Amino acid sequence: MPKARGAAGAQGGLAGALNAALKENGGLWFGWSGQESEDRTGNMNIQRGDGVTTATIDLSKRDVDEYYNGYANATLWPLFHYRIDLTEYESKTGKSYERVNDRFAESVLPLIEEDDLVWVHDYHLIPLGERLRQRGVKNRIGFFLHIPWPPTRLLTSLPFHERLVKTLLDYDLIGFQTEEWLGSFLHYCANELGAEVDEASGRISFEGRETRAKAYPIGIDWDHFQAQGDSGEARQAEQRLLSSTRHRTGMIGVDRLDYSKGLPERIDGIGRFFDQNPERTRDLVFIQIAPPSREDVDSYQRIRAELEQKTGQINGARSEVDIVPIRYVNRGYSHGELYGFFRAAKIGLVTPLRDGMNLVAKEYVAAQDPKDPGVLILSEFAGAAHQLGCDGEGAVLVNPHSPDALSRAIAQALDMPLGERKSRYEAMITTVRDDSIQGWTIDFCGDLAGN
Repeated sequence: MPKARGAAGAQGGLAGALNAALKENGGLWFGWSGQESEDRTGNMNIQRGDGVTTATIDLSKRDVDEYYNGYANATLWPLFHYRIDLTEYESKTGKSYERVNDRFAESVLPLIEEDDLVWVHDYHLIPLGERLRQRGVKNRIGFFLHIPWPPTRLLTSLPFHERLVKTLLDYDLIGFQTEEWLGSFLHYCANELGAEVDEASGRISFEGRETRAKAYPIGIDWDHFQAQGDSGEARQAEQRLLSSTRHRTGMIGVDRLDYSKGLPERIDGIGRFFDQNPERTRDLVFIQIAPPSREDVDSYQRIRAELEQKTGQINGARSEVDIVPIRYVNRGYSHGELYGFFRAAKIGLVTPLRDGMNLVAKEYVAAQDPKDPGVLILSEFAGAAHQLGCDGEGAVLVNPHSPDALSRAIAQALDMPLGERKSRYEAMITTVRDDSIQGWTIDFCGDLAGN
């Protein structure tokens, strides 16, 4: 297979997934460094290691404010997560989004060789394929969207929505996490663009060009994650959590501090559970790990304040001198530590309001002891629910908007007998193990190459 030239947005959870994929195949990863600089010379920082070459450029403060914090994360992110109430429409940020994608195209162009596959990732870089085509790139170019694709009636609220979608049709292959997001995209192409769409094959014909769209559910790096379980770091984290819960059942949530993750709603559901079962504060302790993200965006500052307030109210009402019902931790942990925390927690609470996939759900399952597994409570609006719901035999699916539904799910998980826990675990673990990041890469790149 030709080496892949990958282009990704800012570093984050996606970074680990792409790094694993590139290590398997070799290649070059291009993107933003995550740093600010007023140097507009276009200089790149190139590093090589583990079979991967990384080429990054800095952005100016204006670019970060208008392109990254602005159009990407204050316009596209909320809109694509169905939060039209939080979506900001500013023409200057839209122009910056296009300008920065032009700069990315100019920077990566000299790095693309004749037989390379070019794989562009996520909403930060939707127009990049079109910009490369305009500069004469004839290579096979694919795009993968890691977040949901919104219904047509929501997307049409975006100024110049047709222009944005048309840029996607310059890719040879477009990937989505689930059939739901794929269906929404095909519906838009047929009903708003008037494109010829074959839903069975995902082929889209528009203005003389043919593009294919398909669902490719992403997985975890199974081997790497399992190796974390053998580390001293994981064992120490597991014992640390077990000893600190003092025979109470540990329930854990691990999420970026983001409104799409449903954190305030989750705390409301936990509060409802303790209101309905006040005696169970001695049976259950909830640990919420929420590393901050995008702290320069106002909506993220508001959600942090709201989360701290709700957590404080429940702890103030339900704490005793020797117990606190909720532990809220506003920092991140290593993969090894998270493995240990997941294994020690008998309930995993993953309840986003909307999510492209959610790999935390899969990592929680992967970390469980097959002889005594925990229970995964999973939002029915997470992409992972399509794989881990297992027709009611896997994760306990829940509507994250309903405090009563969350309360019932917590009670069900807390009282679930070992036999049922094992059967639900076994229904999920095969998918988590077999649908790995490596398989996802092979499937997408194979289709992109025309194999």
